[in-house]
Amino acid sequence: MRNQLSRRGFLGATAGAVLLAGCGTGAGSGPGGGRLRAAFSGGGATEVLDPHKANLFVEAARSKAMFDKLADLGDDVAPRPRLAERWEPSEDLRTWRVSLRRATFHDGRPVRAQDVLASYARILDPKGGFRARSSLALIDLRASKAVDDRTVEFGLKRPFAEFPNVLAAFGAYIVPEDLRDFSKPVGSGPFRFKSWTPGRSVVLTGYDGYWEGAPNVEELEFLIANEESARINALLGGQVEYAHDVSPAAARQHRSRARFVHSPNSNTQAFAMKVDRPPFDERDLREAMFLLTDRRQLVNTTMPGAGRIGNDLFGKGYLHYAADIPQREPDLDRAKALIKKAGAEGATIELTTSQASAGFVEAATVFADQIRAAGLDAKIVTGNKDTYWTDILKKGTLVSFRSGAMPIETHISQRLLSDSTTNATKWARPEFDVLYDRAVSSTRERDRQDAFGEMQRMLHAEGGLLVWGFADGIVATSENLTGVRGAPFNTLDWARFDKVRLG
Repeated sequence: MRNQLSRRGFLGATAGAVLLAGCGTGAGSGPGGGRLRAAFSGGGATEVLDPHKANLFVEAARSKAMFDKLADLGDDVAPRPRLAERWEPSEDLRTWRVSLRRATFHDGRPVRAQDVLASYARILDPKGGFRARSSLALIDLRASKAVDDRTVEFGLKRPFAEFPNVLAAFGAYIVPEDLRDFSKPVGSGPFRFKSWTPGRSVVLTGYDGYWEGAPNVEELEFLIANEESARINALLGGQVEYAHDVSPAAARQHRSRARFVHSPNSNTQAFAMKVDRPPFDERDLREAMFLLTDRRQLVNTTMPGAGRIGNDLFGKGYLHYAADIPQREPDLDRAKALIKKAGAEGATIELTTSQASAGFVEAATVFADQIRAAGLDAKIVTGNKDTYWTDILKKGTLVSFRSGAMPIETHISQRLLSDSTTNATKWARPEFDVLYDRAVSSTRERDRQDAFGEMQRMLHAEGGLLVWGFADGIVATSENLTGVRGAPFNTLDWARFDKVRLG
């Protein structure tokens, strides 16, 4: 039988009848032993083991199992030390000294400052196209140095108080200085590489020399099952102990047969209005859109029991979130008055959505009805799911949008500054850019918090991102797998398999 989990294989067999070659002993070996099998959706032939190229959930989970970053994000999406034992800025915030903890790579060599600098130099190579490059771009490598084997001094191109966010950036993993072949990768994470069948399976073994202690399971296998039904049936049939990315509907349907772990604030759900073109270059119409939205209906319809309403701001509960801004409630009469003031009565609003993300089409359908109830017309346009995320950066006027967890500072720098490369709303305000520069260059925490708060008040009043909800990430586990935490996806304790137990 193939290692890849297919829908046909599982739906065409009785529970437990399909056995996967190479799946190991699973939970049968008792506590501290056996092979933990985790099912994720994958990318087929395009998948990689290079942690600097990780993009899919399965690639990110495999990377964190085999590698470490200098920092990672806690449940509040604030940076926590990992390979970095501590960090300290200069008074002008242009130099940061990072002390490394004692850690070793899987071949026994110590993790050194030289490995850190070589890893960052690789990420910053413009020919590489690595995702973390934009986050690391403010590092001046020529002004950076290895003070000794366990101390790195980073010189920055400008003062930056939020530099620990850079150390925790998605994909900013530390690899050995001389590592070139990622078909058999060597990292410093809790698991070491054993075997890989591209598009099907990756098998790892526990690393006894891990700086935070050896994993509680002997082996970890990542299996690919692109369809949710295949992942769920693999779990119910005893083929895997962990199934990633499960819908609220599936969790409700199978709640008596498996455990479901919810990870609040894993995904921001929104609609993006492009403020640089008609009709949403009109501020009154944008405010009307905010006021005609029934966020509770959207949440209850598309993710019942697995989400909470938003307030048109990213990062609810994260560090720097402006929790003092009152929750916006629907006001249909006020919305209609603003639509009339904007001269938009009866206008057609084109809403672009796609199957690129689960729930997009359903949410767009609900929102279209809310738009019509305010006296506007709504036309839903379905975009190409394969090119959707690239297309919406340039095309459309109102588009379905989502985001995973990241620091609020990172969200602003990547999506809301005048020169941001992934600015889906086309928000560009010089005064907003000045506030950002003030926030990240201030030595006083209170000044930074005040600046981030002022930026969010501007966005709440006149921005283009209509954040209607925050969705839970959901994973399913077998009854004999314990220790899985409900941390937001892409943070430190998400898909963290070294701390779980079988038995």
